[in-house]
Amino acid sequence: MITIVLAEDDAGQRNIMANILRAEGHLVLEAGGADAALALTKDNDPAVIVTDLKMAGRSGIDLVEEASRLPVRPEVVVITAFGSIETAVRAMRLGAYDYLTKPLERDELLLAIERAAEKFRLRMDGMGFRNQLASQSSIGLVAESAAMKNVLEIARKVASSDATVLIRGESGTGKEKIAQLIHYLSPRGSRPMQSINCAAFPETLLESELFGYERGAFTGAAARKIGIIETAGQSTLFLDEVADMSLNTQAKLLRCLQEKEIRRVGGTAAVPVDMRVIAATNKNLEEAIRKETFRDDLYYRLNVIPLLIPPLRERTGDIPALVSFFLSRRGKPKEISPRAVELLCRYPWPGNVRELEAVMERTMILSSNKIIEITDLPPEIQQPAARQSLQGEPSALPDSGINFEEWERGLLQKALEKAAGNIAEAARLLGMTYRTFQYRAQKFGLIKKEGIPDQE
Repeated sequence: MITIVLAEDDAGQRNIMANILRAEGHLVLEAGGADAALALTKDNDPAVIVTDLKMAGRSGIDLVEEASRLPVRPEVVVITAFGSIETAVRAMRLGAYDYLTKPLERDELLLAIERAAEKFRLRMDGMGFRNQLASQSSIGLVAESAAMKNVLEIARKVASSDATVLIRGESGTGKEKIAQLIHYLSPRGSRPMQSINCAAFPETLLESELFGYERGAFTGAAARKIGIIETAGQSTLFLDEVADMSLNTQAKLLRCLQEKEIRRVGGTAAVPVDMRVIAATNKNLEEAIRKETFRDDLYYRLNVIPLLIPPLRERTGDIPALVSFFLSRRGKPKEISPRAVELLCRYPWPGNVRELEAVMERTMILSSNKIIEITDLPPEIQQPAARQSLQGEPSALPDSGINFEEWERGLLQKALEKAAGNIAEAARLLGMTYRTFQYRAQKFGLIKKEGIPDQE
């Protein structure tokens, strides 16, 4: 059973068709004109609209146009007199699925409805798949911080358009993931996004990868090759590290964006292309323009929608959620202590989200504990905390002074706790020799004098 909106201003004809469709178990919502049909469509999200082309008031053509712009777009079957087939063809160009001519045959009507409903189901399944892909592409795009929420909001807004997007940010911030999100939420999202890293190819090879080449264009070109720009037809092309293109390739890309056509290497024929371009870079393009290593006209073509992804150190509010996600991806997810999370939030993350992901994967593999503690984290993350303990506390002297022995005893005890009682490890944490730490710890009664092995 499907929901059908039936638009026909002839009550007798409408009643006959409605009875035929209801006999097949469909839910039929009747409308005497285009406006009433559109209102029913907006309220009920039908799979199919059946409409007469000629009705009092607004025509079936108007209904086809309005329905094609709805968020949940139904398939439309139009009905016309034999002499108005040209109008029916126009309706199909505007988005109608099929047309039937009067007088109608029962089986013909039911077959058209069945095919239209199947197309609607396939399209909805495709949208569900795209939404799933969009969700997967959002992995790592945690938006707990205001800065990242703003980035994702802009990405979702621009997804429905064909505007060129320029994504900027440091390496590892997730520029390609943002591009994937924009693509999969766009009308082009049912097709795979095509990606190329412009820094990974020398100039001559990059041009061939982008534009393709004809047979015999150069030595070794034994057959025609379709470039990634053509492959991205009716889809999205993601140009990563676009600032690493040579000026010659930049000029050809600019012409492609302006003319919406390309010429393969060694070819003379213009090949039309239909794609949406998303570019990304971690470089300062304004500085590159001043140094004349990047074309200003290409910059303006690419920078229609600018998107700046902040580095992870500027959105530390996202780190706990990112950590939780990375920990949950393995078959047996682990937990992490609040102290360890706090330490991760204090680390500057020069490699951004990519570095955090690598650290969590390494920690999960090497740690045998169910709950990850500070001692399970890599040394480069632990060491700044140790330095802060050594340098920060004694420098913050209150006016009343401190009890040095109590401070020293507390520091030694913390080192022992962190090292789980291992004296050699505790000594390393405080930058002491084994003997020095042993002597001081014995002085405060933190370890026994008896039974301590000589490890010097």
